[in-house]
Amino acid sequence: MKLPSIRGPVAASAAGLDRFGAGPTYPAKRLVAAVAVLTLLRLIVAAVAPLAPDEAYYWVWSHALAAGYVDHPPMVALWIKAGTMLAGQTALGVRLLGPLAAALASWMLFDAAGVLFPGIMAGTAAVMLLNATLLLGVGTVIMTPDSPLLFFWTAGLWAVARLAAGGAGGWWLAAGLFGGLALDSKYTALLLWIGVGLWVLLVPAVRPWLRRWQPWAACLIGLGLFAPVLAWNAAHGWASFARQGGRVEDWRPARAVGFLAELVGGQIGLATPVVWVLCMIALVVAVRRSSAGRDVGWSLLAALSAPPVLVFVQHAFGDRVQGNWPAIIYPALAVGAGGLTLTRRWWVGASAVGFAITALAYVQATSGLLPLPPRIDPIAIRLDGWGALARQVAALGKAANADFVAADNYAVVSELAWRMPPAVPVVATGERWRLTTLSRARIAGRTGLLVSTAGRAPDAAIWTDVERIGAATRPGAPGRGFTVYRVTAVKRGAFVVALPARQSGGIAGGR
Repeated sequence: MKLPSIRGPVAASAAGLDRFGAGPTYPAKRLVAAVAVLTLLRLIVAAVAPLAPDEAYYWVWSHALAAGYVDHPPMVALWIKAGTMLAGQTALGVRLLGPLAAALASWMLFDAAGVLFPGIMAGTAAVMLLNATLLLGVGTVIMTPDSPLLFFWTAGLWAVARLAAGGAGGWWLAAGLFGGLALDSKYTALLLWIGVGLWVLLVPAVRPWLRRWQPWAACLIGLGLFAPVLAWNAAHGWASFARQGGRVEDWRPARAVGFLAELVGGQIGLATPVVWVLCMIALVVAVRRSSAGRDVGWSLLAALSAPPVLVFVQHAFGDRVQGNWPAIIYPALAVGAGGLTLTRRWWVGASAVGFAITALAYVQATSGLLPLPPRIDPIAIRLDGWGALARQVAALGKAANADFVAADNYAVVSELAWRMPPAVPVVATGERWRLTTLSRARIAGRTGLLVSTAGRAPDAAIWTDVERIGAATRPGAPGRGFTVYRVTAVKRGAFVVALPARQSGGIAGGR
């Protein structure tokens, strides 16, 4: 396949070209208007679409703020806390900062592409291509650790792009700030640090920065911001590091072909097909330009995309790569795609296809109108049936005169906490909850309901007087149903926490 021609970025050399503040030279009013409309649409979808289980789980975290959790660093909980303080305990409150951060990140991406590739519509193309992906289009209307990670990753790219274009040393301090906040969002942000480190060490024109104080101060700023997460892990047996780092040891090469096929197929779907092709062309060009001439700007884009690609390919030799993990490669690759001197129809067409696919996802998330079989509908798998499940559990609880509701799965119990009225406390058990600051539930000797994943027996160390009283389902969602037991909490020794209540009365609606 013949690669499109490329335009080189502004290089930071000893002679240098002082492009500090020299952003794109073309009008951007239409792009600003498009991003504003897109942000408004995303806020509407965020307000209407039902909360996914992981979002409900992170919402629970926002009621037990800490410097760390067993799954991730704390930034997602802080974002949800800020959003719910502004928009209430609603779906919009939980997701509020996602669409707003994406709008600000779009401006950063626009500026980064403009200073690296001045004189062409690189910024417009980069913004359109990245926003057209499902990874960003859907990722901005759900709240997960990837939401703040992508924002701070893009902000870090923006700061270092300014340096690549001859910016002042103060941009290093900004890069350290964004790098530390990215680490507070998700541990995958370590790849941002590795990429920038490789860029400084391997590119001759950038290496002189090592003799100045700003990069070292940036490291101190970033590590200082990450220090509370380190301290939390040290105080809790390195639980979060062990959980996430344990995946590195996975090695099942016999299944690698299947895992790699899933990885590539998933990325084609989530990046949307034409956008993915353009980003892969940009990856090839970035690697070629960085290896051949050590071009400062293209080397930066290669350093922020090629190492993560290699890490995820390596991981596919041991286990499945979740579709959202490689999202971090696309900000740099969108900038690279903008730096290809493509005719406008390429990136406009790619963006149009991506936005059309994203629009279908929005329709399905808010209404479920598309006639897809539940077993192959990823939105139904995650979102459908939780409201109906909560209503079934509430009815069984009322009939059994239950004092509380529990579940043996973190996703189920989090959804119930989000949807059930406060009159019936929702409680949770297990090691996942032991490392939170949630209050212990005072239910010893009291009778309640246990919602159990079908086929899983109640834990005798926690529950006694177990009696099966019914079943519950998630209508519209595939998979097995749930068994509901009437149980009595043991009088001592069991670890049970009380989850927050959201509603002032009634059961939360939604599918």
